[in-house]
Amino acid sequence: MSGTVRGADAASARFRRPTWKDPRLLTGLLLVLLSVAGVTAVVAAADRTDPYLAAARDIEVGQAVTAGDVVAVEVRLQDAAALYVPAEAAPGPDAVATQRIPQGQLLPGAALGTADRLDRKPVAVPIEHPLPEDAAAGSRVDVWVAAQKPSGRGHESARLLLPAAEIAAVAEEQTALGAGRGTVVHVLVEDGPMEELVDALGNDARVTLVWNPTGAP
Repeated sequence: MSGTVRGADAASARFRRPTWKDPRLLTGLLLVLLSVAGVTAVVAAADRTDPYLAAARDIEVGQAVTAGDVVAVEVRLQDAAALYVPAEAAPGPDAVATQRIPQGQLLPGAALGTADRLDRKPVAVPIEHPLPEDAAAGSRVDVWVAAQKPSGRGHESARLLLPAAEIAAVAEEQTALGAGRGTVVHVLVEDGPMEELVDALGNDARVTLVWNPTGAP
């Protein structure tokens, strides 16, 4: 009889409702709280935004960049954060744009410099075949040059003179005698290859622009 009573007591102990003093219940609650806190931290980190500078209007190459040309925006950049200018880093008094920055685009750190480091100048290159519509100011083109043969008949094989050159502007201009309109692309060229490109344009070389949408050299 007593054995039966002890067995019933043991079963009752196993199924007794746990209390706040039960260490197993406290351990379980702690694990749940730690799990919730971890998930919350991960979500908060993924949703974190920081203020960075963006162009308040179109900024052209060589233009002085002041506080009135930029605006702070909240963005989530994560691994790309080091490539752009944070909001607290206002442009210096001598800052100029070394590349075109369209309105609304974040300011790349490499896009700001000083006038003495701006060594690119626009060169007008007439083209016979139109570029894609997406090839506008700020886009990149590869500049190929084929020199005229010494005989004056035909051209040598084309070679790449300027990889991933930036377009400063695309203009439609009237051709000779008003017969039609031609397209002229103003390409930003550094001082180094400037002489060779100008020489090619002035000596009947064939200069061809090939759109480079990725900007890869």
